[in-house]
Amino acid sequence: MRAQALRAGRSVPSRACQETLLRASLPSRRYLATAQPSSPHSKVDIASRIPPYQKLIKRLHEVRRVLGPGRHLTLAEKILYSHLDNPEESLLTNTQNGANIRGTANLKLKPDRVAMQDASAQMALLQFMSCGLPTTAVPASIHCDHMIVGEKGADMDLPSSIAGNKEVFDFLESAAKKYGIEFWPPGAGIIHQTVLENYSAPGLMMLGTDSHTPNAGGLGAIAIGVGGADAVDALVDAPWELKAPKILGVKLEGELSGWASPKDVILSLAGKLTVRGGTGFVIEYFGPGVDTLSCTGMATICNMGAEVGATTSLFPFSSQHIPYLEATHRGPIAKAAAAIASAPTAQNLLSADPEAKYDEVITINLSTLEPHINGPFTPDLSTPLSKFSSVVEENNWPKTFGAGLIGSCTNSSYQDMTRAEDLVKQASAAGLTPKASFFITPGSEQIRATLDRDNTLSTFSSAGGTVLANACGPCIGQWKRTDGVTKGEPNAIFTSYNRNFRGRNDGNPATMNFLASPELVTALAYAGSTTFNPLTDTIPTPSGTPFRFSPPKGSDLPSAGFASGKPELQPTPGVPDSSIEVQIDPSSTRLARLDPFPPFPPTELTNLRVLVKVKGQCTTDTISAAGPWLKYKGHLPNIAENTLISATNAATGGVGTATDLDGTSLGIPALAKRWRDHGREWLVVAEHNYGEGSAREHAALQPRFLGGRVVLAKSFARIHETNLKKQGVVPLTFVREDDYDLLDACDEVSTVGLLEVLRSGGKGEVALVVRKRDGSEVGIKTRHTLSADQCGFVLAGSALNLLARRGKEAREEVTRESELTD
Repeated sequence: MRAQALRAGRSVPSRACQETLLRASLPSRRYLATAQPSSPHSKVDIASRIPPYQKLIKRLHEVRRVLGPGRHLTLAEKILYSHLDNPEESLLTNTQNGANIRGTANLKLKPDRVAMQDASAQMALLQFMSCGLPTTAVPASIHCDHMIVGEKGADMDLPSSIAGNKEVFDFLESAAKKYGIEFWPPGAGIIHQTVLENYSAPGLMMLGTDSHTPNAGGLGAIAIGVGGADAVDALVDAPWELKAPKILGVKLEGELSGWASPKDVILSLAGKLTVRGGTGFVIEYFGPGVDTLSCTGMATICNMGAEVGATTSLFPFSSQHIPYLEATHRGPIAKAAAAIASAPTAQNLLSADPEAKYDEVITINLSTLEPHINGPFTPDLSTPLSKFSSVVEENNWPKTFGAGLIGSCTNSSYQDMTRAEDLVKQASAAGLTPKASFFITPGSEQIRATLDRDNTLSTFSSAGGTVLANACGPCIGQWKRTDGVTKGEPNAIFTSYNRNFRGRNDGNPATMNFLASPELVTALAYAGSTTFNPLTDTIPTPSGTPFRFSPPKGSDLPSAGFASGKPELQPTPGVPDSSIEVQIDPSSTRLARLDPFPPFPPTELTNLRVLVKVKGQCTTDTISAAGPWLKYKGHLPNIAENTLISATNAATGGVGTATDLDGTSLGIPALAKRWRDHGREWLVVAEHNYGEGSAREHAALQPRFLGGRVVLAKSFARIHETNLKKQGVVPLTFVREDDYDLLDACDEVSTVGLLEVLRSGGKGEVALVVRKRDGSEVGIKTRHTLSADQCGFVLAGSALNLLARRGKEAREEVTRESELTD
């Protein structure tokens, strides 16, 4: 296939760009083919969605040769290493000849596919366009899900959101058609559910511009959340670099029953690991409990691996994958994967070697697992249901709550919804209605249409529930509350979502979002009480008879198969059309072409100033808020106005404010712009896990645009640390964490050794000299994780600058060859 031919080219990016240009006119087999017009699924070229298994097995054989016959590999290692551009180079360089790969090697990988959601796709496409290529080197898709508001219901919210975001959707669709990217329109579904239903496959490697991309690991794929600049690497056929992760094995024993659900597996694990415990790891599930879980249940577990900082999560090929693949019209993939999974160990790409060793192992007994509730304000504050009532009392949390919301990319499967439906039917039969507002979000048009056909949605609606559009909605902050809760008013909500940072859902920092399974959220909505335990407590009925829920029951898959849904919500073909003009209005306030960042100076960084010293948790929501700001995702100058507006200033305790040299207090973005416009570059000082949360590269782009050069923190979240490097910002960590206390706002900072580290490809150390306001100086020792390629990004000003330059060189070489031929 064309994509495979491109990926088989030389690994030097400039040459890759050149070959992409030269082969742009070749016929391709990776696009949609019209075979039988009877249904949307009959038009799909399934062969184009089967991972290149023979190529991967051949590469796995090469990996075993490089590492030696005695090396036993985990599943994650098999899939990652079989996607290496050059196994010998990646696995043997600086690893003691392959003995110390995990946590040390820099893997240069060639992913099979890229998926982008509408909010992040804007910047990814703007960066890709700067490379000047006519089409993407690998199959890619765009999913319009983040910019749909949840308020009154799908029938009203979807048309309103489409009208309000028409400019952005037109840009995305025109770019998709021009460059051969499949475009899923607004209302088609949430990216991760859509990917699971259409693209994910055992052994696949995919990058996605969203932190919950690992959802696809439920179907045995290595799927990694990245920023847009990382996605561009794959789109232009440049090797994508990843520090070789360590492997955390989670052994599952027993079988879920009663109220326990797959969501409780990851809620419990998050409590064990904390939001930083998975950083630098792939979480690999194994053990006899795996085959007892549904495919969509596995996806739920993998989805929330992002909440513990893991690079990704995945399951081995399971008997449960076969019926799901068949039900989603991918029988040939099930057949091919089953054949590989039954092959001898040396050729088995889809499960770990029997003697493979994990860096750590955690065992979870599904048979004794209790439902959990996590939160508020952080997804790792995990409490077993039986203890939650007392914890509410101890912390003086609200005794009542206003809304229960189920669905999202994490929990919107047919199984999730039918188990919740069972509880609604029980309560309705007893004459009960929800005491809290009840919202339902189907994950995709396929799910919505199937639930509609099977009367599940009508069950929810009849009970007073509001069915929202097939989109992220409240989960990503696109929620217009109509229940009278004002900003700053303490209140509680329960959701089946994955993330519950302060202010994330409704913009109210006092809203406490408690995470639970859809079943538990549904039952609690009928009580309206945060202390209600549906396993033991009762609700009075209108007749006065106490009612107790029975454990929920549902179906993993619909017995009548999945319904296709509305034809207009099917994707456009991924066929490039060079005649299409990408739609960007020069006067737009929502879209703006990118100007390159200036390169690194030929000197050390001197006279940097500390813009702000941040105290406590600083997530990507803190650095670049979502909600109403999503409309500016394609316009860097405008969205930069939200930079760090919810960060807590360690010196003053103020939120979103900083102090200038003259003592003037300003908003952080206002002070950053003032300093930038006067030629003064700056740095941010922060505590642990800086950049926790989403794959939001705007959290790196915005500081860079405003004049940021360095972030000095106690530790970083993986995706954000990579995003900073891609945009030319240097992430440094304290050697001594207590040195955080030595720095203050407006301190003058100079780097020592940074220029040499950059020029030597990451060799050496970086120190900082801090000049205090009284003239005294303090030395700070730091650590860095800059690789040779990442040093190149920083020196060039950004990864985009480097790719654009190489793309230009490739086009010039093509022109010269054409002239010589003529």
